[in-house]
Amino acid sequence: MKTRDWFAFIALALAWGSSFLWIKIALEEMGPFLLVAFRLLFGLLGLLVVLAVTRPKWPRDWHTWQVLIVLGMINTAIPFVLISWAEIYIDSAVASILNGSVPLFTTVIAHFFVSDDRMNAAKVLALFTGFAGVVILLMRDLSGGFELNLLGHGAMLLAVLFYAVAAVYARRGTGDIAPVMRALIPVASADAAIWLVTPFVESPITLPQLPITWFALVWLGIIGSCIAYLLYYYLIHAIGPTRATMVTYTFPLIGVVLGVVFLNELLDFNLVLGGALVLASIIIVNSRSE
Repeated sequence: MKTRDWFAFIALALAWGSSFLWIKIALEEMGPFLLVAFRLLFGLLGLLVVLAVTRPKWPRDWHTWQVLIVLGMINTAIPFVLISWAEIYIDSAVASILNGSVPLFTTVIAHFFVSDDRMNAAKVLALFTGFAGVVILLMRDLSGGFELNLLGHGAMLLAVLFYAVAAVYARRGTGDIAPVMRALIPVASADAAIWLVTPFVESPITLPQLPITWFALVWLGIIGSCIAYLLYYYLIHAIGPTRATMVTYTFPLIGVVLGVVFLNELLDFNLVLGGALVLASIIIVNSRSE
């Protein structure tokens, strides 16, 4: 990767890796749908500022709008709600590690749909190494609250699948679209959809009272949505969907440290071993040239 790609990669890792902590904090006062609705609202406001500064051309054909709206559903609205709902039942550190399995799914999907992102021996080895880490991690919480924890894990893995499909879809369908539009239109469509659904699933709606909750929402919106999506869609086209989604391999390091330090979450053998195996995947993939 080029130097600017590495800077974008590291910045995205910090932006998204810290999001699991802020989601956990915000969930103390609000439900997952309202959380996502406000998160995307703040993210949209940030993207509108970028739009005003950059003044890109708006898409003129319906097909482009359709691609971006679909992307908003499968890469933002659905996985954001699934992750926020999952964190009601599982630790933020666990959520961050499960989210780290996105490249494992992306590697397989990209092989069939992206000509310059084919699977090789290193990626196959990484696939099984990372999967072993996920299995060990899933065993971590089965001793207590089995059903709810299983649902939380399942919601996270479903979100991961949506992210993997969306990464390949974005690479194939958004190549000629202005960078800010790749982020703005999906976020706007996702936020509109969430606000339409929220009154029906989380009524009555009550606004959070604690300043830390509002800070979490602003952080998730500006840093975790606005800036993160600009960086993410840049990387999708600069280095490909498989390598771009490898940013999620850094989430366990960030998520575990933040969860353990600030939320007093449990740091045990399964968490360490599972996280280590998932992180080992990125080392395997980069141990040889493509």
